Amino acid sequence: MYLQRISLTNFKSYDFGDFKFSHRVNCIVGENGSGKTNLLDAIYFLALTKSSVSTQDALCVTHEADFMMIDGLFVGGEKGDVQITCSFQKGQKKAVLHDKKPYEKISEHIGLYPVVLISPNDTDIVRDGSEERRKFFDGVISQIDREYLETLIKYNKVLLQRNALLKQFAEKNYFDADLLDIYSEPIIECGIELQKKRAVFLSKFTPIFQKHYANLSESREEVRLVYETDVDADTFRNDFTKNRQRDLAAQRTTLGIHKDDFSFEINAFPLKKYGSQGQQKSYVIALKLAQFELLALEKGFQPILLLDDIFDKLDDRRIQQLINMMVDGTFQQVFLTDARPERTQQLLSHLTVEVCYFDVTQGK
Repeated sequence: MYLQRISLTNFKSYDFGDFKFSHRVNCIVGENGSGKTNLLDAIYFLALTKSSVSTQDALCVTHEADFMMIDGLFVGGEKGDVQITCSFQKGQKKAVLHDKKPYEKISEHIGLYPVVLISPNDTDIVRDGSEERRKFFDGVISQIDREYLETLIKYNKVLLQRNALLKQFAEKNYFDADLLDIYSEPIIECGIELQKKRAVFLSKFTPIFQKHYANLSESREEVRLVYETDVDADTFRNDFTKNRQRDLAAQRTTLGIHKDDFSFEINAFPLKKYGSQGQQKSYVIALKLAQFELLALEKGFQPILLLDDIFDKLDDRRIQQLINMMVDGTFQQVFLTDARPERTQQLLSHLTVEVCYFDVTQGK
């Protein structure tokens, strides 16, 4: 599966852009601020219906425009050759079309065109709070398991409604147990289902991740990935019910899979506190390579790989390992960005696969 072409209208820094890509290695070069990362983000958006950077769709619209559109052709995926169009008009809902026909639910699109992004901000998953780690793993699982995604969407929707009700109880000084139970029941049921799926996923993911870390670090240290949750299928219903008074006092739901965390450890110590910058980078790259391998195993074809500004952020050994994976067929279609074209050409000069260059500065 690969992305053959993409057209952009009013997407971030692009008033208009039209690109036809190689099915192997695509190098997006140009000066800083010329739109390299924005082009990668457009590819990410086309595959996952959201930006990897912007938290709101409106932030993807070019200044002074009131709409944006991304149109592309994916070749050889689960559905064959398909034209995908993502558009957003300010004040309206986002639209996603496949061969000019809307999906019944946008979530149906997720996972059809799997993508993995490695970027300079990836180490935030180590340094930031549990929300970033949940977001990463939810994103990986959702590309594999549509039922997981549907359940997660339902859980998050009901969670917002229950939290709003708890706040309303406090503001209006009243309580309705039957009304609260209407929202509690789906949180209990969905929470148990999601916890089970996260645990099963990690049983597959962890050994693949540890293998990639060992390759990156030459087996100099041991790493662990520990799933931390308060949700137990046998006791969660009782635990959640007992927690009601605490929820009423806090005016929010204080127990559930939205509180889960994933502990990153190196030599049995927390990576965030005891891992060097190099070890943290290796850990995160191993996470992304494991994401890539597991997606490929589950889908039967390789995801699209997006590498944003990696030559400035990684050491020569890690870069060479990624380049070797481009040659040996581990990766198929790759997009990478670099502000120094001459460096990219030198690093990739020995590749035996097709390499295409796109200088986005020239279009500015």
